[in-house]
Amino acid sequence: MEYPIQELFYKQQQKSIELRSTNCKDRIIKLKLILNWILKNRSLIQNALSKDLGKSAEESDITEIYMVISEIRYAIEHLEIWMHPKIVSAPLTLIGSSSYIYNEPKGVCLIIAPWNYPFSLIACPLISAIAAGNTAILMPSELTPHVAILIEKMISELFDPSEVSVLNGGVDLKTKLLALPFNHIYFTGSTSIGKIVMTAAAQNLASVTLELGGKSPVIVSECANIPDAARKIVWSKFINVGQTCIAPDYILVHEKVKDKLVEALIYQIKRMYDENHLGIHTSKSYGRIVNEKHFDRLIGLLDEAKIKGAKVVFGGNHDRNSKFIEPIILCDLPDCKLLEEEIFGPVLPILTFNKVEDVVFKLNKNPKPLSMYVFSKSKKFSENILLNTSAGGVCINDCLVHYSHPELPFGGVNGSGIGKAHGQFGFEEFSNKKAVLKQ
Repeated sequence: MEYPIQELFYKQQQKSIELRSTNCKDRIIKLKLILNWILKNRSLIQNALSKDLGKSAEESDITEIYMVISEIRYAIEHLEIWMHPKIVSAPLTLIGSSSYIYNEPKGVCLIIAPWNYPFSLIACPLISAIAAGNTAILMPSELTPHVAILIEKMISELFDPSEVSVLNGGVDLKTKLLALPFNHIYFTGSTSIGKIVMTAAAQNLASVTLELGGKSPVIVSECANIPDAARKIVWSKFINVGQTCIAPDYILVHEKVKDKLVEALIYQIKRMYDENHLGIHTSKSYGRIVNEKHFDRLIGLLDEAKIKGAKVVFGGNHDRNSKFIEPIILCDLPDCKLLEEEIFGPVLPILTFNKVEDVVFKLNKNPKPLSMYVFSKSKKFSENILLNTSAGGVCINDCLVHYSHPELPFGGVNGSGIGKAHGQFGFEEFSNKKAVLKQ
């Protein structure tokens, strides 16, 4: 049964009180329901992602379906430990007392998902919310309608709306939902919309998790393994056509190895997407831009950079009708919007540096990124970057893979996000740590 928004919210408030006393077994049953549904309907998820984003079945498996399956299985394995009250020692002034920290559910949660990974980025926070014992209203992105309809189908088959419900709509619906007194709001998207969400949450003093973005840099030192770095950069940059919040946004490479890196990047692009020399547009592994609006934005950024003198050293072919943009590598960039805005597409600017101090200065001058990637054989170089700059997460000699590590917190800092996700960190994000002292 479907309810009007206000009534649905009231039903979930009442249900959330019931769920406070649910045990580990109760919650695992619900997690297994989602897991089994995904395993049975894998082809439906793949088809929906293909229709909305042009993703191949293999990419859908790796970046969306398996991510959720792994998140569920990890939660099932560790939930009993997460839920168990933590015993803490007493100071001398409270000798004879017992102290504990309980993780209690926050209550009614709102989860707003983005369009770039429309299945996993709504399902993973839902796993954390359910594991923590909450109710949830889900809002998929309207820009990926096939996935949004599929998520609604999944949830309607598994849950009563009073526990988990999906509402599909646009800005007007988001505005109405954000006006409600949720106990927690989990938002994944742009920094600009994140500010709107946080402002709305402040009206009801709701806690928030904001998974945002930013310009995630790649730093390549002169002693880096260039072929290895190029392979990992190309994979992480152009998967999902660059529409990834933690994708490398630009490269800072030592001037001595710049040409060698550019050559290696071009080789890897051709190897991954055009091995048969038929054109990247024929590759089944290369997706498409989500819609014409974002296509036009990217081409506009590219054209502005080229007019100001940026040099295209690879790529540039595009087709608006099919929303295809070939991987593009740019060098000799002047001051332009490509170096100011998060690119969120298959355009990779390359800048050079001479000293590590120049890198540190540049990174600290910019807003703190969601992720940072350092390629170097020198521990001293990597440690210098790691200890003297700030980012939500860092990979040394790799890209993106920290996101899939279940025991690492994922999230940004300041403009790139608030709060952490995945595994126990996601569970705790949807929980209130309640102090308990027994005398």
